[in-house]
Amino acid sequence: MIDAHIHADTRPYEDFERMALTGITAAITCAHDPLRMSTAEVVLDHIDRIMTNDVERTAKNGLKLYSAIGIHPRSISPDFGGVLEKLPELLKQENVVAIGEIGLEKASELEKDVFIRQLQLAQELPMKVIVHTPRTNKREITKVTLSVIEENIDTSLVQIDHIDPSIIDLVTDFDGLLGLTVQPQKVTPDEAVIMLEEYGVGKFALDSDMSSSPSDPLSVPKTVHRMRLAGFSEADIKKVSSGNVAEFYGI
Repeated sequence: MIDAHIHADTRPYEDFERMALTGITAAITCAHDPLRMSTAEVVLDHIDRIMTNDVERTAKNGLKLYSAIGIHPRSISPDFGGVLEKLPELLKQENVVAIGEIGLEKASELEKDVFIRQLQLAQELPMKVIVHTPRTNKREITKVTLSVIEENIDTSLVQIDHIDPSIIDLVTDFDGLLGLTVQPQKVTPDEAVIMLEEYGVGKFALDSDMSSSPSDPLSVPKTVHRMRLAGFSEADIKKVSSGNVAEFYGI
C-alpha cells in the first residue's frame, strides 16, 4: 500500500512503524503550514526537512518516503518570491515527485497568484502537482480551483486531493488523479467505500492526510479492509491503495 498524501513532519517515529506493520510500504509527504511561515527562509527550512530528516526517519521503519514541495496556500510568506526562485532547483532533488500541496484556501487574489505561478512552473518542467481543497466553503472554492487549473496546466498532471461527497460530482470527468482522503472529520473508511462503489476505482488514490489535525495513520489499511468486506476484487483494491498512485508518479 502507498499513502498518497501525508505530512510526515508532524508525526512521531512510532507512527511509521505502525504503518509498516500494516502493510504500507511508501508514502508521499507534502509541504503545508506547520509553523507561521513568516519568511521565505522558514518555508525553505520546512521543505528541507521533509526532503531530508523525514525521509531518514521513515526509512528506519522500512517506509519509502517521496516528497511534494511548494507553497501551501496557508504558507504564503510576504517574500514568497524567494521560495518560487528556489523551487526549480529543489524539484530536481532525489525522491521529489511533485509540486505540492498547493491550491486555494480562501481564494484570495494573493493565493490565486501564487497558485498560478506554481501551476505554470509545473507545466513548464513538466511536473506532477498535488492540489489542496479546503474544509471551509469547500464546494465554491473547489469550483474556482478547478477553473484555475484548467486555464494553466494540463489536467493530467494534477492530483486533486481531499475529495469528499460534497465535491465528488465536480471531478468525475477530471483527467488527473483524485485523492480520497480518509481522515477523522473528513471521510470515514465506510464513506470512502460508498464513493468507490458509486464512482469506481479508476481515478482514485487513498490517503490519510495525517498531520497535526485529528488523524489516523492506519486509515488506508482500514479502508482496504472495509473494501474487502464490501466485496471489492483484489485487483480493484490494489488500484486505489497503490497502483493508481504508483502509475501516476512513476514510483
